[in-house]
Amino acid sequence: MNTLPSTIDRRFRGFLPVVVDVETGGFDARIDALLEIAAVIIEMDENGVLHPGEANSVHVEPFPGANLDPKALAFTGIDPHHPFRFAKPEKEALEIIFKPVRQAVKASNCNRAVLVGHNAFFDLGFLNAAAERAGIKRNPFHPFSTFDTVSLAGLAYGETVLAKAAAAAGLDWDNSEAHSALYDTQKTAELFCIIVNRWRELTLLDDSGPENAKPAGLQPG
Repeated sequence: MNTLPSTIDRRFRGFLPVVVDVETGGFDARIDALLEIAAVIIEMDENGVLHPGEANSVHVEPFPGANLDPKALAFTGIDPHHPFRFAKPEKEALEIIFKPVRQAVKASNCNRAVLVGHNAFFDLGFLNAAAERAGIKRNPFHPFSTFDTVSLAGLAYGETVLAKAAAAAGLDWDNSEAHSALYDTQKTAELFCIIVNRWRELTLLDDSGPENAKPAGLQPG
């Protein structure tokens, strides 16, 4: 019997998956500005099925002396100095993201959050660098472990680009909304849930007996 746990704290060894996406002023977390961050907390229902939960996002002020690569800004379309961004300093911005994550970790009986991202090392690198600059001691995320939807989507669908992986999973995709931290985080959360839930379905199917077995695959629906 290969049944999967039906509570999220047991499903991921005490880790609570939280999907994160950042938009930045470049590729180097040490010197380039963090400009947007969004997080979606993953929840599990009584049947062991994952769903995207609470979402939070914030625009971030470039830290003093931060590099802003014009090519990165052209790609994201972000004007870091636009007054209607209502951007927050890094420490305040991170606390807006971290506070509900800490609460969710505690409420779910988990030990720590684990970052889920599309190219997760990039998002975690900027998250950790900003937390260090801000002097935040209680970072709720594991310092190096991640779940990467690039790898999961490559396994499930043979796609590694987020837009193509989302389409393969049967999700809608709006190019005009892409490259905002909140939109990309929401789509990554949906993709993560679809893949993990489909694996659960296949596991349950396998446990139901060989007479019900079907060829493995992660097709939409």
